Amino acid sequence: MASKLDSPIQAQLVVAVFNGICNGENHGSKRAKPGRTRHVFVQTETGCVLGLELDRNDNVHTVKKRLQLALNVPTDESSLTFGDLTLNNDLSAIRNDSPLLLTRNAMHRSSSTPCLSPTGNNLQQSDQSGLIEILGCSTHFSGTTELVKDILKAIKNGVDPIPVKSGLGGAYYFRNIKGENVAIVKPTDEEPFAPNNPKGFVGKALGQPGLKRSVRVGETGFREVAAYLLDYGRYANVPPTVLVKVTHSVFNVNDGVNGNKLQNKKKVSKIASLQQFIPHNFDASDHGTSSFPVGAIHRIGILDIRILNTDRHAGNLLVRKLGGVGGFGQVELIPIDHGLCLPECLEDPYFEWIYWPQASIPFSEDELEYIKNLDPIRDSDMLRAELPMIRESCLRVLVLCSIFLQEAAAFGLCLAEIGEMMTREFHGQEEEPSELEVVCLEAKELVMETDISFFEADERDDEFLFDMDCETAEVNVSPKISGDLSVKAPFHYGSESVNDRNFLAQVDENVEESEIQINEGPVRAGLTGRCKEDWYTASRLSISLKKVNLDEKHFHYHGGKPERNYMIGYSSKMTRSANEQLPTSTSFVKFADMNEEKWNLFIVKFKELLYPAFAKRRSRTIGQRERLGTSCQF
Repeated sequence: MASKLDSPIQAQLVVAVFNGICNGENHGSKRAKPGRTRHVFVQTETGCVLGLELDRNDNVHTVKKRLQLALNVPTDESSLTFGDLTLNNDLSAIRNDSPLLLTRNAMHRSSSTPCLSPTGNNLQQSDQSGLIEILGCSTHFSGTTELVKDILKAIKNGVDPIPVKSGLGGAYYFRNIKGENVAIVKPTDEEPFAPNNPKGFVGKALGQPGLKRSVRVGETGFREVAAYLLDYGRYANVPPTVLVKVTHSVFNVNDGVNGNKLQNKKKVSKIASLQQFIPHNFDASDHGTSSFPVGAIHRIGILDIRILNTDRHAGNLLVRKLGGVGGFGQVELIPIDHGLCLPECLEDPYFEWIYWPQASIPFSEDELEYIKNLDPIRDSDMLRAELPMIRESCLRVLVLCSIFLQEAAAFGLCLAEIGEMMTREFHGQEEEPSELEVVCLEAKELVMETDISFFEADERDDEFLFDMDCETAEVNVSPKISGDLSVKAPFHYGSESVNDRNFLAQVDENVEESEIQINEGPVRAGLTGRCKEDWYTASRLSISLKKVNLDEKHFHYHGGKPERNYMIGYSSKMTRSANEQLPTSTSFVKFADMNEEKWNLFIVKFKELLYPAFAKRRSRTIGQRERLGTSCQF
């Protein structure tokens, strides 16, 4: 009798490599010739990793058959996925060193899988691809190859990794032969709520919503790598990070039923992020922030905005004292823990630097030049090439946030103001969309209206019903873009702010009306090198929370806005269900529902609506914030 996919015994398997021999201890991608074979890693929902050599004749059916033989698991009701792509049969799009995920169909999931031992002679094969193998062959990872060699040398000489006690997920310090920490490894199946989490936070399968609903369990590892790849020239000082397949007995394996650890330690292969360990003195939570360099805060903030980092707290900013002549009192900041960046939809970010005085100091000329030269389209193409499993909706978030940063910086907003516009506000126990999200919602509405007007122009005799409350509603016609779409009238958010409850209540009460008139005069552009004619504005904001929400209508917390370290008070020995631990999150804006043409039109409309939003923000903050003796005056 075959066991199901989440048998704990399977998770202990050493990677079995079929139909090909890998020579030596491979640290990169020097295996088979690309034209003949490809080496891939298939990971089950419960973290078990199987290495496979694919030839031209392989397809999804043959891969599933080999998985069934090797792991003694049923695969008939499972799907093989690669990021957004569900593979039907053809594997031609899969490149060398790609990690694939074998997921069961929803109706076949089970949380009480019997523990049956797999059988088969293939289990006797050893992992010939190396104890640590970097996934991908990018030149960005060349420096990490020497680091991997140092770790392997240490392991051969009995210097084993040691678990990291802090944090919610499983993490391990890998050391060199001197016993010094040189890297931190985070297995994807030991993330918070993942099947093999060693600290009791279990209850989800890989690929399901995780700590943030817009970041799936098992997908924080490649986000760590993405943050490093996007930090060109280590501008923000992100440590070198790669995605690896790593085999060792130190890793945690649970019994698959109630999250208890298995005591019989065996070697297990896992997909993990590996980040160079940077020696430091403390983190930002243990040090006064007034001594932090303005430039360092700005560079980290610029990266956080681009990637919509939802977890930038003081604990993941490492601080290293600088010695030497002239180094007294100076520090270097090292940003880490980027697994909750690049969500699949707009999320409520957490930028702790918003409250630091350095974030209210205007950008320098060099910083403005760096921001201006950012190319989010090029960045997206680079991530598709380096991390082909990344989801398209994540790349759209990158593009949107980069454009928002560029336009806001050009307008003259400081880092704190930009961060505040991206952050949601709480009134009572309800979460309301950020200023950025409101602009996006209005842009999406304009796109939908374009669809309707085009349809009505071509099909005047047909009755057409369009559900404005359903964000996933699709019109199967291509919108025609013309210059007539730009609305010239001034657009303002209200008397106080974009999140003003009175304003939203007013919109709710007038939901049947087609326009909302706000008696407020136009705001001057105040831009150097730009003409006001380049900015287009809109005259209405017919958005209410009734129309905004996709799944839930409210976001409740007892006692106000929660801390970002959601479960810091939980005991690491406690086993709790994921649904019990996860805070409910509201998704106001999603991008996955738009095809390419609608997305391009959305970006056009988004840019048109930015100027009045920036003008309103500036009018609220000028002369009010004064830190370090400097106010945000432009």
